[in-house]
Amino acid sequence: MRDRLRAAPAWAWLAALVVFSFAVRFGFARHMVGPWIMIDEIVYSELAKSFAATGHFAVREAPTSGYGDVYPILISPAYALFRSIPTVYTGIKVVNSLLMSLTAVPAYLLARRVVSQWGALAVALLTVAVPSTFYAGVVMTENAFYPIFVLLALALVAVLERPRARNVVLFLIALLVAYETRAQAVAVLPAALTAPLVAAALARRRLEVTRQWLLYAVVVGLGLLAVLFEVARGRSIKSLLGAYSAATSSSYHVGPVAHWFLWHLAELTFSVGVIPVFAVVLLCARGAMLSGAERALVAATVSLVAWIAVEVAAFATQPAVVRIEERNLFYVAPLLFTCLVLWIERGVPRPRIVTPLAIVAVTALAAAVPYGSFFRTDATSDTFSVLTLWSVALWFHIHAGDVRWVVGVAALVFLVAAAFAPRRFAPALLVVPLGLSLLAIQPVDSRMKRASIGAVFQGITRPDRDWITAIVGSSDPTKVAVVWTGATDRLTVNQNEFFNRAVGPIYTTNGPVPGGLAQTPIAVNPATGRFEADGSQVDVADVLVDRSLPFVGLRIGADDKKGLLLLRVDGPLRLAYTTTGIYPDAWSGRSATFRRYLCIPRTLSVSLGSDDKLYSTAQHVRAVVGGATVAAASVPPDGTVTMRVPLHDSCTVRFVVGRTKSPGPQDRRRLGVRFVGFSLP
Repeated sequence: MRDRLRAAPAWAWLAALVVFSFAVRFGFARHMVGPWIMIDEIVYSELAKSFAATGHFAVREAPTSGYGDVYPILISPAYALFRSIPTVYTGIKVVNSLLMSLTAVPAYLLARRVVSQWGALAVALLTVAVPSTFYAGVVMTENAFYPIFVLLALALVAVLERPRARNVVLFLIALLVAYETRAQAVAVLPAALTAPLVAAALARRRLEVTRQWLLYAVVVGLGLLAVLFEVARGRSIKSLLGAYSAATSSSYHVGPVAHWFLWHLAELTFSVGVIPVFAVVLLCARGAMLSGAERALVAATVSLVAWIAVEVAAFATQPAVVRIEERNLFYVAPLLFTCLVLWIERGVPRPRIVTPLAIVAVTALAAAVPYGSFFRTDATSDTFSVLTLWSVALWFHIHAGDVRWVVGVAALVFLVAAAFAPRRFAPALLVVPLGLSLLAIQPVDSRMKRASIGAVFQGITRPDRDWITAIVGSSDPTKVAVVWTGATDRLTVNQNEFFNRAVGPIYTTNGPVPGGLAQTPIAVNPATGRFEADGSQVDVADVLVDRSLPFVGLRIGADDKKGLLLLRVDGPLRLAYTTTGIYPDAWSGRSATFRRYLCIPRTLSVSLGSDDKLYSTAQHVRAVVGGATVAAASVPPDGTVTMRVPLHDSCTVRFVVGRTKSPGPQDRRRLGVRFVGFSLP
């Protein structure tokens, strides 16, 4: 049986690894009950939904460009095949899990250029075991960029080894696909131009640079053409970065970028298990003894790691970021794993002078990050290695400030083992990066799962997440409008628009929904009570609103815990009434006014309340219509009463409160009574 397994072809082992990885990835991805990395997941879901329906890219029905097209195209079949968005969401996670698992294939092909079949399979296993494959549960470009980036790295290594026209063309095609997936791929351009210099330094001969004349000519030439094309169109060259061009508006300084560059390299060193970085250093020390293919791999690894780390470090210095962005850097891990296996199969060369220096340098690098200062909630979406350390600190009661020293000690132990392990036991060193990946499973899965559940609960408390579409019975994206007043969580908009095909236009009355996506500000016309946008009346079929404003419509559904109402309007969006003199917390001053639009004789019921911490005796309130008092009420300090006000010829009521009082130095308003609610039959 053992001999039969060994005799199995490599493709069979690789296929089995992909299938196994897919099953594991999808199993964990199912723990995500809804999007939670905002606003990115909304953007890519909207792009995929639009492409499936129209063949064009739009976000909230607004034509959109600048975002990568590849990932939305890859997940768009889920929107085309299924009507129910919860089912679509499952389909997206199937695609994500497959994409992440397929990264094993280019990783195997990359490693197979320099190591044995079993060594390449080990690299493939480590590639799909990295904690970042948990992104299979989110609607993010990481899922497509990981396999495409490794394929791009493979193409670059092929060019460095054999700079033929065909290899250069394949590299450029891979680069274009990677760029159309994620604009971050622009960092590969300077890496490609730097790699021959690194290869020349390793080989200690200039020929490595001059033989890459075709690569330099094509890359520089196409780069200039792209710049000239944008200038000819009257656009800034920043537009080449697509939706990420906003990052260029910040000013960057060498000091902070270098600081974050060091921290990102340090965190990467820890995340891959320290020993792969040690192996790269020792391979560089023996560069002249490497074969052409091995030098190409090492040169590509050094260049790609350096330039992508510079790019990510610059991004991290932006005021809105200021954190370690592992999710923008983990793509280089397969290159480091390949270098580790190469070093092992080359007989673990350990030069006498370089080895102890490498141990000290890599240990110091791994401990350079004050990991404890990044024990924050944003690590859940960006830095999985920090989540692992955070959990370890909690498990063993380690002070956050001491975590970096624990990492340093662990790194030193790993490196000493790598430096003194007998050659026949060297393959066991692969257990270190694999073990760290396995250690991350529980912290990453549990925190991502909680983040997903919490985000959905912030937006929807109905058991059926597509409850709006189910009620209105339509998938028309213009059927249901949403009005956001700022009185509810922003996720009441994001979650409901994600899970309901029928949700379309987003209107705002009190500032935009955070995220910067397409939305329309509206304001009420005080004379008519109707809402207008740029002077034009707003008409809706159905609308999702909160209870902070008295919208007119027939209630057809609700999310009561979130205070959301689904109303049928089929006409102009308008208010039933308006009030003045009442604060957002329902307290009034000396007087308040109620005005009903479309005045019809009715009896207005007003719920009034007080507060025994402010008043020890009852408050007296009068209702005045047309200059005459038509109703009065005495409001006890510890309860509520209902005042009934007859409305005949006038639907404007002025309420007069007997006295006012300030709560204290922290709230200097003069408060009268609380207007708990208004009700009209």
